[in-house]
Amino acid sequence: MKLDTPANSASPHSRTPVKVVLVEDKQEVRDSWAKLINALPGFSCIRVCSSGEEALRVIPTVPPDVVLMDIFLPRMSGIECTARLKELLPKIQILILTAVEDDELVFMALQAGADGYLLKRTKPADLRAALLEVLRGGAPMTSEVARRVVESFRAATKSPKPAVHLSAREEEVLILLSKGYANKEIADQLSISVETVGSHLKHIYEKMHVRSRAEAVARYITDKP
Repeated sequence: MKLDTPANSASPHSRTPVKVVLVEDKQEVRDSWAKLINALPGFSCIRVCSSGEEALRVIPTVPPDVVLMDIFLPRMSGIECTARLKELLPKIQILILTAVEDDELVFMALQAGADGYLLKRTKPADLRAALLEVLRGGAPMTSEVARRVVESFRAATKSPKPAVHLSAREEEVLILLSKGYANKEIADQLSISVETVGSHLKHIYEKMHVRSRAEAVARYITDKP
């Protein structure tokens, strides 16, 4: 059963700080990143979780605007936790934050529903930019990760795969999605409701056999002639 509770609509430009939850098992890393997030203008680390199990208990009760999720957690991995959180809270934004540059993990995270993928060596200014981007509906990734995503999809295009047949409206939604527009902005651009945008995105994901905005955008970019 989906809770489907929308994340707080706070903006980094409003008085209410953007709420962030950090999921990280190492205490020294948790303390360091929580301090870093709280130092970012317009952001607040409202909770820290040391495991996926704790995250599944805590996050639906808050809920935050963005989750920063480590991959290597005890027992339940960050990838599995991401998939379960997306089932409970489909609208929540989840950024994978890890030290590992592993192609397979990148795609597992995207398939689980992650909205972006950052490396732990990301600079504070770049972290804030990534948080702002994901709140706008984008799919932030470090340049190294984005490069690997594109290369992987290019390699996949060398082997035959079923063509994706989108309607004209779905094409319009996907184009705006690839430009980083959030659902409300897409709705405004196309003069349709946010609910209709969500319906189109659901059909796009199903037709493209993807589970996240990041994956849909990556495939769209590499499929373009």
